Amino acid sequence: MIYKIKGGESIALITDAMRAAGMPEGNSRLGSLKNGIEVIIENGVAKLPDRSSFAGSIATTNQLVRTILNIANVPLAEAIKMITATPARILGLLQKKGTLQIGKDADIVVFDDAININYTIVNGKIIYINNY
Repeated sequence: MIYKIKGGESIALITDAMRAAGMPEGNSRLGSLKNGIEVIIENGVAKLPDRSSFAGSIATTNQLVRTILNIANVPLAEAIKMITATPARILGLLQKKGTLQIGKDADIVVFDDAININYTIVNGKIIYINNY
């Protein structure tokens, strides 16, 4: 409903994920490695070890895109705008980030049909390749 009212120009997809995002289930830390809080990741959720409450988000960016496509039925081009150009504009970075244009940083994420990341390019250099 929010997408229908506001549109992709007004909605920014962001994640405030903790370091356990994208990592296998098991133990992790919330906050600093030295003084942070121990947490456990189970069934895709970060929890306190006694399982009394959630500990933080572990949602990755590609999970956000996948969710907005599959649950909210937002078109792919709009979902990509909501995770690239819209946040860049809100942060005042659209002159360098958010779209692929001459003169902008060459930051690119290439993904497959299931929104799994194939590789990542930052400033025109490949920094990640998924060898699955």
